[in-house]
Amino acid sequence: MPKPGYLAARVTLRQLQILSAVARAGGYTKAARELHLTQPTVSMQVRKLATAMEAELFETSGRKLEPTAEGQMLLDAARDIFARLQQLEEERQTHAGEIRGNLRIAGVTTAKYFLPRLLGEYLKIHPRVEPHLSVTNRARVIERLRSGADDLIIMGRVPAGLEVTACAFLENELVVVAPPDHPLRWKRAVPLARLAKARFLVREPGSGTRLAVDNLFAEHGLTVRPTMELGSSEAIKQAVLAGLGVSVLPRHNIARELKSGDLTVLDVQHLPLRRKWFAVHLKGKRLSLVARSFLDFLTTEGVRLLSAPPSAR
Repeated sequence: MPKPGYLAARVTLRQLQILSAVARAGGYTKAARELHLTQPTVSMQVRKLATAMEAELFETSGRKLEPTAEGQMLLDAARDIFARLQQLEEERQTHAGEIRGNLRIAGVTTAKYFLPRLLGEYLKIHPRVEPHLSVTNRARVIERLRSGADDLIIMGRVPAGLEVTACAFLENELVVVAPPDHPLRWKRAVPLARLAKARFLVREPGSGTRLAVDNLFAEHGLTVRPTMELGSSEAIKQAVLAGLGVSVLPRHNIARELKSGDLTVLDVQHLPLRRKWFAVHLKGKRLSLVARSFLDFLTTEGVRLLSAPPSAR
């Protein structure tokens, strides 16, 4: 191993950032994309770190790179260094009486209907915060949660098998949506079995909404044979607008269409399903001052802002 003082003279913070990005991404190409660098630059900086450590830092595991024991030691040191720098920055901000810095948020695709609005309102209060928002599918969001790539993850179903802290901040009401001329529109307390026989549009397996719907029908001994299986809530909404069938969607996703009369909500037994939106992070993760501020904003202002009419915002 290198002598005391050797690494301090040869390792830079930027190299440690690159090392951490490679570990999160599991490869040089994805890390380079995340850092807006070329792949050769990322590889070269990792090689320099390996030379300084006098050890290999990564090994191939399947199609991914995994840190070696020496690589993990360096990653742990990098985490400690960046945590201390973050703490120092927060102390400086607190002394200056301002909230500023990066805010990294990732959300599942259905959160795109309300999350940008909330983030925009937050930035009006704290204009010196630099937002980074990623909206993607549930599987990718869980990957990001595991890696700690973001400050907070916005999702409707907290993943099992992960030690996380989850803070509920908003109702996630799942309703049966149909075109306004659907024959069930004026029916009351439509039996779930009747709905199961309708032309039904569903999300792909693994979606939180799909799982909630499948569980509901299974609880009542029913199964649905989907007419169409689509990869996003937006695609399902457009298919319902086109008269291709009915579906279950979060009410937040269809607020405009309900107001305009282009879609209607059916009155079905055992529905709507009432869930929550959660802000999630790994248990034990130390949130930055900016992340804590945004989490407080979500829990105190989220419901009020999203329930207010457009003229009030």
